[in-house]
Amino acid sequence: MATRKQIATQSPGDALIEDLKSSLDQAEKLLREAADATGEKAADLRARALKALDQGREALSETQASLMEQGRKVAHDTDEYVQANPWKAVGIAGVAGLLLGALLSRR
Repeated sequence: MATRKQIATQSPGDALIEDLKSSLDQAEKLLREAADATGEKAADLRARALKALDQGREALSETQASLMEQGRKVAHDTDEYVQANPWKAVGIAGVAGLLLGALLSRR
């Protein structure tokens, strides 16, 4: 599983993918072992697999919360900028519209 230091240097999406891949790989391995095992060993392997899946679910939840917070911050900052500079915002939107229109009309 990715360490916290690795996660800090990765984007949230990359860290999420790595955590999920690791958790799913570990759970799959444990479930394959549990299929061949019997009794207490099988129960232990299934419990470990469920724990790995829970860790993946937790990583997904944490990343979702982080991305939602970043989205809210971007929306808030954009709103503040537009409120402080309405004509600049109109100009930027107009230029973006012209560029988009020019690109689309070429196709």
